Amino acid sequence: MMQPPEPILVADLFPELLDRLLALLRALDDEQWQRPTACAGWSVHDVALHLLGGDVGILSRRRDDYRPGEERIESWEELVAFINQHNALWVEATRRISPRLLVDLLAFTGPQVTATFQGWDPDAMGGAVSWAGEGPAPVWLDLAREYTERWLHQQHIREAVGAPLLEQPRYLAPVLAAFVHALPVAYRQTPAAAGALVVLTIPGAAGGDWTLRREDGEWRLLVGAAGEPASRIVLPAGVAWRLFTRGLAPDAARSAATVTGDPDLAAPLFDAVAIIA
Repeated sequence: MMQPPEPILVADLFPELLDRLLALLRALDDEQWQRPTACAGWSVHDVALHLLGGDVGILSRRRDDYRPGEERIESWEELVAFINQHNALWVEATRRISPRLLVDLLAFTGPQVTATFQGWDPDAMGGAVSWAGEGPAPVWLDLAREYTERWLHQQHIREAVGAPLLEQPRYLAPVLAAFVHALPVAYRQTPAAAGALVVLTIPGAAGGDWTLRREDGEWRLLVGAAGEPASRIVLPAGVAWRLFTRGLAPDAARSAATVTGDPDLAAPLFDAVAIIA
């Protein structure tokens, strides 16, 4: 059976994710704070600073509606450049914050961000989630995007210091369910006959089956699988989340995948991206 995606409800996971982050950071020694991460040029300290910057942005812009000198962004390329520059400036300017103070600040901002998120109506329509499409998106997808951002950077810290990854289904399933919303964008320029099906299978308790179906000249995302797909891609969960966040090169993900059917219809999946920068 195939059906439209249901809302991804993550509001109750933000406090847990924050508690896990604070416990992790409080246990680090001086050397671990300076270890390099998968974020090029950023240490564990830098990634934690970036998370603090995200909290400050949510509270200032989206809770307090404080937007001084906000730039007008005209294209995806401008958005990526702006966010990269914005993130780099924040990290550079805040590197004088000590690890101890940084943890204290995250413990201060985190609960306020959680309260802000829990006050949003998930069923309302909000702004665009850029990697999932240009038009307005439901607030639940915006919240899921915010969850994936915090989950991903905590993964980066955990990988760098050798801590257990948060890949339990409770934490990983919403991430994968959110990331697959990038697939219609990845396939936007891919032609196919009406009714053509492309199926992505991510095995395991956190994964599932998702289908892209060609309808009225567009690709529509559905949950589940049925019929005979023109192409099927099976990706391990750890490969999938790294692929969608540029943590794994497309060729490496392709080598770890099992593809049956039309390889040309499988190819765009390996260029799907579910982050901005």
